[in-house]
Amino acid sequence: MYAPERHQQILTRARSEGRVDVTALAGELDVTPETIRRDLTALERHGLVRRVHGGAIPVERLGFEPGLADREGLLSGEKERIAKAALDELPDGGAVILDAGTTTVRLAELLPTDRELTVVTHALPVATVLATRPGTTLHLVGGTVRGRTLAAVGSWALRDLAEIHVDVAFLGANGITADHGVTTPDLAEAAVKRALVTASRRTVVLADHTKVGRVDLARVADLADVDTLITDAAVEPELADEIEAAGTRVVRA
Repeated sequence: MYAPERHQQILTRARSEGRVDVTALAGELDVTPETIRRDLTALERHGLVRRVHGGAIPVERLGFEPGLADREGLLSGEKERIAKAALDELPDGGAVILDAGTTTVRLAELLPTDRELTVVTHALPVATVLATRPGTTLHLVGGTVRGRTLAAVGSWALRDLAEIHVDVAFLGANGITADHGVTTPDLAEAAVKRALVTASRRTVVLADHTKVGRVDLARVADLADVDTLITDAAVEPELADEIEAAGTRVVRA
């Protein structure tokens, strides 16, 4: 069994049972405990588990939401491919929304300069990238800034978003499943994300494979509200098939 296959089995077990034990995994997967410890270290480095004595716990069981700085270097290749695939969803001109998140920041960096685009965002990192971008008219939504994501939330943000309508919203997500739709850990940020969906004609979710099949605390939108999910090639086929069966197009970048 290759390491990526082991990692997926370990992560699946951790999420279904709430924790995993080094000794038990070594016996079941027929590898040494040292190999399992290296696997857990790799999963922790990707922000998927937290090591505890004798094993590990999935981050969602800890109510843990990684900060922006912690997420910037994770799965950078996958996020690059997702962002490049998202360029195909841009209108020739018009207006788009960019949600908060490391993948949407990458998309902001890749936005073409050969067309006129109006971009609305409540994310300070996205605004910083686009503030001086040729051909881009930037509208920054105000509100209370969450330190963990550097995104504006609260009544000011909701009021601003209620007054606009755009062609496409590029939405980040901490979790997406066929049954529970799009979810995120924070209630205030979930409310803003719902407003982004309401304000757009089409919604495109950008989420790497670790988010697919995961459910977080706060519901953002049902899959019926999501036109396209762009993820990476490592997504579990059965999870992607379930989402497509629900009517959302899945792009594997």
